[in-house]
Amino acid sequence: MPDSGRGRGGPGTAGRGMRRGPAPARRSGAVRRSAMPVSTWDRSKLLAALGAIFLLMWWGRIANVPIEPPLAAAGHVLRTAWWLDVLFVAELARQIHYLASEQSPSWHRFWQADVFGSFNQLTAQMDDWTRYRVGRAAKLLAAIVVLALVLGSILHTSPILALFEIPALIKQSLGYVALIMFYIFVFLIQFVALFWFLGKGGIETYFPGDIQTRFTDVWGQDSVLERIKENIIFLKDPESIEARGGYVPGGILLWGPPGTGKTLMAEAVAGETHNPFVFVEPAAFQNMFYGVGPLKVKSLFRKVRKLALRYGGVVVFLDEADSLGSRGALASTGAFRHSGPIAAGPNCNGMSYVSPHTAGLLLESKLSASRAEGPRRVVDRVVAGMGGMGGGDMGTLQALLTEMSGLKKPRGFVNRVVRRALGMKPKPPPHYRILLMMASNLPEALDEALLRPGRLDRIYRVGYPSKEGRVRTYQGYLAKVRHSLTPEQVDRLATITPYATGASIKDLVNEALINAIRGGRDVVTWKDVIEAKHLKTLGPPQDVEYIDRERHAVAIHEACHAVVAYHVRKDLVIDIATIEKGSTYLGMVASIQLEEQFSRWRSGYESDIMVSLASLAGEKMFFDGDNSNGVAADLEGATQIATLMEAYLGMGQTLTCHGVTQSAGIGGSRPKGGPRPGDNGPPVGAELSQRIETKLEDLFKRTRNLLADNRSSVLAVANALEVHKTITGEDVRAIIEGAVGPLIDGRWYHRPEFAADAERYHAMAVQAHRDHSKIDVPLPRSLMQDVSAGARDEAANGVMATVMSNTEPHSDEGGQGRQN
Repeated sequence: MPDSGRGRGGPGTAGRGMRRGPAPARRSGAVRRSAMPVSTWDRSKLLAALGAIFLLMWWGRIANVPIEPPLAAAGHVLRTAWWLDVLFVAELARQIHYLASEQSPSWHRFWQADVFGSFNQLTAQMDDWTRYRVGRAAKLLAAIVVLALVLGSILHTSPILALFEIPALIKQSLGYVALIMFYIFVFLIQFVALFWFLGKGGIETYFPGDIQTRFTDVWGQDSVLERIKENIIFLKDPESIEARGGYVPGGILLWGPPGTGKTLMAEAVAGETHNPFVFVEPAAFQNMFYGVGPLKVKSLFRKVRKLALRYGGVVVFLDEADSLGSRGALASTGAFRHSGPIAAGPNCNGMSYVSPHTAGLLLESKLSASRAEGPRRVVDRVVAGMGGMGGGDMGTLQALLTEMSGLKKPRGFVNRVVRRALGMKPKPPPHYRILLMMASNLPEALDEALLRPGRLDRIYRVGYPSKEGRVRTYQGYLAKVRHSLTPEQVDRLATITPYATGASIKDLVNEALINAIRGGRDVVTWKDVIEAKHLKTLGPPQDVEYIDRERHAVAIHEACHAVVAYHVRKDLVIDIATIEKGSTYLGMVASIQLEEQFSRWRSGYESDIMVSLASLAGEKMFFDGDNSNGVAADLEGATQIATLMEAYLGMGQTLTCHGVTQSAGIGGSRPKGGPRPGDNGPPVGAELSQRIETKLEDLFKRTRNLLADNRSSVLAVANALEVHKTITGEDVRAIIEGAVGPLIDGRWYHRPEFAADAERYHAMAVQAHRDHSKIDVPLPRSLMQDVSAGARDEAANGVMATVMSNTEPHSDEGGQGRQN
């Protein structure tokens, strides 16, 4: 045998020297002429297994026939289990063949090149499909042979006869088979019924004529409504766009704050098109078991396709789509960023005295600060337990995506299977006229795959109505009740409710009607509307009474805010001032913006700071340098505004943007590792802090001087607040200007005797504050003797004519955030 006994690196080394293990690595380019060696275990394991089977059968024969000699029992096993002999001989021959191939290159070459090579050449002439079918037929034939051998051994007959006895065996076993199938059917039908029942909830179908809502019932959203009408045109006449090479937009997303009319628009679409309307509830895909959500999606679209074919089109509306179309993302970034009323916190002023634009900046700065604290662990929105409580993210979204983009597949068993089996081409699916509408107030949580064109082709923001839209909405709901409001009052009401939605307007009108009924009237008056607005915005006031010295302190606090706001603000007007304690505030001064603006100037920010600092400056001035903890939130807001002006908005003493320097490692503090070469001055953060302090000190002095010049106005407004508890912005202006207001005659506050009484009362209040005692003098009161009865009745109808605006709602925990 050539090459079999050469050096350690020769190609024949593995053939003799290492029989019990794999061959060592061969040199690159070396060619083996014999077969690879096989280990002893691989060579003998099948023979050992066949021997073990023979021993078991021999042992069983001896156990069944104890009197039979062992040799006779072995002979009986060999005669009856002849197939075992055949397998043993075949395996022995195979191992001898492997051994010869390892030792003889000529033997190995004969089998590889001449025998198996001819077979490989024969199969290479076949294409892949033919080779697959021949292999499948060979496997089937081998399975039949094995089945015949097994049945022949069991039935003690020849394998050929055993195959012919299979039908008789099946007939004899039909009873047992039927019983087993019945048990399996009963077991499965329970799950089928359960999943069928679970898959039917949360989906309501309204047929043409059931919905009476029309586009004329949707008020205040004209721009969005015009866009939606375009989709209706395509739904009614799809050929108008398909004949030109386009396609009918099949998906619309309406997103925006709650109550702006998204669901109402979907109902109007169904009413205008006279098509079925399928409403999918938000919890329809929240299920107990895995897999029910995808089943519901498939069942929904199966129903929708049938309705589309029957009625020529269908509208599907998924409310609160973020509960279904989310993969658990909670990031509030991306294209969907909507603004709205910013609720004030529980502190005194905070964002209560600033403009809406400034309040938005303060909120954004707080969010940025929270993000700067470091990464937080994101918890998936869907938490699944032990096999239950599956949410909308357990394959449901994936099923929805598939159905939305898979409506053009051939459908139907006959169309897809039978026609193809007969060699016929499946028919293409019909054109399903399906308009899928979704609504969400959290669109940033929707999956991007759901928002792509082809699924949701059009995305419309349904925001807060404009003033014209609010006027139209008020007119629509007021037309349903008897009222005495004039067009001017309706316009004023729309002005002082800048963030009112259709739902909130409807609720306010209904609350005003309740007020009228409570008063024994059938007609809603202006007073009923304003009182309803006050109740809905602030909630009912708490039934508590201040002690006299704290009442005076709260009134001074709010009066300082009001007087400074009146003098320094030109783009905002005071809406309401109150010292009535609510659930989250002790007093407040709210302002409204009469004109919609999209930019903010330096003077506006400075006026916001001055209004915020008015509480601290006023308390220090009127209480001999003392002040309450209620000014904390005011200082926080003023400092944040000043920081934004100095560091980011280009309204400070330098041109540097602090955000850029901070990202470069030179802002806020010195970089890691100590100061940089040549950096001998103070850190940037210290310089910025000094500039902020300088700006606040300058504005504080201006505020203090303004209050000192208008000391009598502060005492007058404070007296009105103590007497009436709540006054309108028009009354505040009347008090300061000495005019007649809706409720208060401001001329009385400009009389010399009132000035003397107010100063004397304030001096006693300061003394009581210092001694923690009661105020010994009575509160100066005006009996409104200068206002006629008719004027008072007219003022009563217009009481609180500009009560609380929905803007942020400018609350003042304690007017000052005081804690009782």
